[in-house]
Amino acid sequence: AVIESEKKLERKLKNQVEKMGGWCIKLLSTHISGLPDRMCLLPKGVIFFVELKTTKQKARKIQLIIHDKIRKLGFEVYVVDTSEGINETLNKYKC
Repeated sequence: AVIESEKKLERKLKNQVEKMGGWCIKLLSTHISGLPDRMCLLPKGVIFFVELKTTKQKARKIQLIIHDKIRKLGFEVYVVDTSEGINETLNKYKC
């Protein structure tokens, strides 16, 4: 299996979200530990969050706690570690 770096995946996600007419904002967690890496804003008021990981890496415990908190507010949070994962996530939002 191909190992893809978090950086490469982040670039791919950003480019694909922009192609969909959206905005992929990097969240800098200076004050809140465990925030997802990216907040994706798509046309028609769609917002979801993506935690990117190098292939085969898992989210840390603090990240899972924060993801759960965000989900309880009604937002989707995806943990993605492959290009296929990015495609699967974004396909959910294609019209």
